[in-house]
Amino acid sequence: MVRESGSAPAAAGLSSREVILNAARTLIGEKGYDGMAISDLCAQSGLPPSSIYYHFGNKLGVLAALLERTFDELHALFPNPSSFDDLAPLERLEAWFSAACRSLDRRPDYLRLLVAISVGPQKDAEVVRRTVRRIRDYAHASWVDALTPIFAPEGGEAGEALVQRLAILGRALTDGLSVTNSFDEMTYSSQVTPFVALVRGLAEHRDGAQRLFGDGEA
Repeated sequence: MVRESGSAPAAAGLSSREVILNAARTLIGEKGYDGMAISDLCAQSGLPPSSIYYHFGNKLGVLAALLERTFDELHALFPNPSSFDDLAPLERLEAWFSAACRSLDRRPDYLRLLVAISVGPQKDAEVVRRTVRRIRDYAHASWVDALTPIFAPEGGEAGEALVQRLAILGRALTDGLSVTNSFDEMTYSSQVTPFVALVRGLAEHRDGAQRLFGDGEA
């Protein structure tokens, strides 16, 4: 890693690091990772190439650090389903999903960034795969936590399999909304009511739902 001569104090260095990551998030949203050059980062951040190499080593290092920061931000932003344990199972799901969607409506760039990175050629880099998997595993675990009291309160293979399938559906919904939000300005929160209605209907016909969703692999 190249170090700058006459480097700034630590506090200024940390500030420069955040400026670069903010610039990278903006540029990836506009151009994609492949379209972002080091020169673009310099122009967007107002910092020299040496500062970027000092903090991150190379462009992939910028992406890895941005993903790590995004994971930390999402972890802090997303509510935990257990925060609503005083509610009945369906109301608990609705309260959690509503809070999560409000958070995403405030920062829609989070999931847009993840979707953009997940489908690009850089997705095969180990550092990218590892961090994206951590983020998606966290989201999946939250969905499982929210859905289990509804469909598998006593456990059971069929109920747990249904929970896994619905958790995948929930993640697919938010992934898709990150794209729809970009083109149609549809908010995440606008889909809370229809999704909860779907879950409510499945809960009322749990045996049929298990047959419908139980054949696929989670």
